[in-house]
Amino acid sequence: MTVATYHVLTRLPLEQAVSAIAGEQSTGTFVGVAGETDELRARHGAVVLGMTEIPPPVTEALPGAAGDGPLTAGLVRIGFPLDNTGPSLTNLLPVVAGNLFELRELAGLKLTDLDLPAAFGQAYLPARFAVEGTRRLVRRPGGVLIGTIVKPNVGLRPSDYVDLVVELGLSGADFIKDDEVNGDCPPAPLPQRVRAVTSALDEVERRTGRRPMYAFNISDEPDRMLAHHDLVVASGGTCVMVNLNVVGLPAAAMLRRHSRVPIHGHLTGTGALFRHPGIGIAHVAYQKLARLAGVDHLHCGGFHSKFYVTDDDVRRTVAAVREPLLGGFPCLPVLSSAQWAGTAPVTLERTGTSDLLVLAGGGVLGHPDGPAAGIASMRQAWAAAEAGVPLTEVGEPELARALRHFGGVVRK
Repeated sequence: MTVATYHVLTRLPLEQAVSAIAGEQSTGTFVGVAGETDELRARHGAVVLGMTEIPPPVTEALPGAAGDGPLTAGLVRIGFPLDNTGPSLTNLLPVVAGNLFELRELAGLKLTDLDLPAAFGQAYLPARFAVEGTRRLVRRPGGVLIGTIVKPNVGLRPSDYVDLVVELGLSGADFIKDDEVNGDCPPAPLPQRVRAVTSALDEVERRTGRRPMYAFNISDEPDRMLAHHDLVVASGGTCVMVNLNVVGLPAAAMLRRHSRVPIHGHLTGTGALFRHPGIGIAHVAYQKLARLAGVDHLHCGGFHSKFYVTDDDVRRTVAAVREPLLGGFPCLPVLSSAQWAGTAPVTLERTGTSDLLVLAGGGVLGHPDGPAAGIASMRQAWAAAEAGVPLTEVGEPELARALRHFGGVVRK
């Protein structure tokens, strides 16, 4: 049985709203039908496992909500028989996150967690690389993994990538990635971009003995996505990136079955699911589905970021991603958005780990002394944080310049 946990908001009696969810998402429709026998309901009907009234998370109902009573909220657990879906993401998603968002009985609904039966763990492949495999590929056995993003996001020509990637690679970056908006686009079509970037990575490896991981954004229609993956691998690439909310989780699972390199899972567009407390899917629930699809890296937000997420949100998500799922399904948490040297102490304190991939775009490329100084400042900051040394007491010039330029240490 799959157990879905929801925050339910309604202007009707809470029991009535919850009954509507259980019926709509299993055997019921808006009217009784001949085939809905007692035997069928017993075998396939959803079961309300728990219901606790809680303070409403919002004060305004969704459009079209029925009733004129006060808003009531509940923390509700509903079990859906495995026989209804089988161990299938494609079947599961319409059940736990389908038409229920449109029910008039509901003034708000958020899927906050999922407990999946063991059959899902047997049906899907876990990440092939995750933390340890990624460390092995970038030859960084310990400490935080530091990466950056090619900027400008779009508009660069293939030839523009060569010098930039060489510079970033020589700067000591473990990881470089395409921006999520830069797929197989006219300014730098993927085949030409792959050739340019891999030639740059070859140069970095020749000069340093280390080859940074570059995540090529191969997000596309499924057949083209697999072809993009094959091009990257044939060219010597070691990572691909997909926009999970764009290609879909079942397509990501298909890619995992095919892939020979780490899959970097980006969450562009999921703010529409995560952000509002009154509707959608919580990040903590979604990360289980993404890991089930087999991604090796998964974005978790960032501490003191430029986005809406709170530090507590990020802490909970990172902790959830690091928790075993169905006995395995490891994944490397990715932190991004306004990350720089000054966020190292709060990140380490809140997560308790350096098994992280921290991406800094402006924090590296925007360092006043250049990308090499940006990478150096981040390594210096993380070394100090792990040693319990205040960043302001570190004598390294790159870190000192970063603190002056970006505005001082981010407080816990």
